[in-house]
Amino acid sequence: MRCDVLACASVFRRYSIKGFCVLAMVLLVALLGSSAQRGNPGNQGNQGNQGNQGNQGNQGNVDNASDIRVQQGFAIAPVPLDLRGKNRELVGLGSYLVNAVGDCNGCHSTGPVDEYVSNPYFRSGFFTPPKKVNPATYLGGGDDFGTLGPTSPHIVSRNLTPDKTGRPEGGAPFGEFLEIMRHGTDFDHLHPNCSATITTNCLEPPFNGDLLQVMPWPAFQDMTDHELRAIYEYLSAIPCIEGPPAPSELHHDCH
Repeated sequence: MRCDVLACASVFRRYSIKGFCVLAMVLLVALLGSSAQRGNPGNQGNQGNQGNQGNQGNQGNVDNASDIRVQQGFAIAPVPLDLRGKNRELVGLGSYLVNAVGDCNGCHSTGPVDEYVSNPYFRSGFFTPPKKVNPATYLGGGDDFGTLGPTSPHIVSRNLTPDKTGRPEGGAPFGEFLEIMRHGTDFDHLHPNCSATITTNCLEPPFNGDLLQVMPWPAFQDMTDHELRAIYEYLSAIPCIEGPPAPSELHHDCH
């Protein structure tokens, strides 16, 4: 009987050890699994880092997009450009902003009839040549928008081409150009405010004769300094249009 008890105790001891080993293995597997799960956020972090690298790639795409705008600007410039002493990148970007985005020539030419040599708005046959801007009127101004009241002079778009100084708008320095684009200041004073002493060719309230009328400078004022500098650089590179004889506000001394 004693041997039976000893035998039973020995069996129990052996199975107890085996059970403890099995339990230890289960716990070890569980711990390893928990550690692996805790390690996953680290992997997700690595994935996030890869995402950050992707964002850096997107920034590269933005830079490339800027280069594409410069290239497109040169491709669509409708007149020969004088790049001597100019920043080429700014000229290309300025051309893109002036011709593809701002449609500046849509207002700063003599009007819709003369804006194009090959006019896309006219009735024409099937084999219509592509649009072609008229270089003789390109950004030379002269489009008449009519009057703003009984005493108002006609609002006529200005000549944006450079004069013999090489500066656009007939010699405007960049600071003046920036003031025009940011605040619409009319340095020519072509339509002053009506007063007790000024009763003709003037603007009555609510119009402000100190500011350019019709021109969408309230929209252009939100452009960046870099973009406005690019527009100025481009306008410095286009050919001068002499316009009507002096003292017309459209006349520029090209030589």
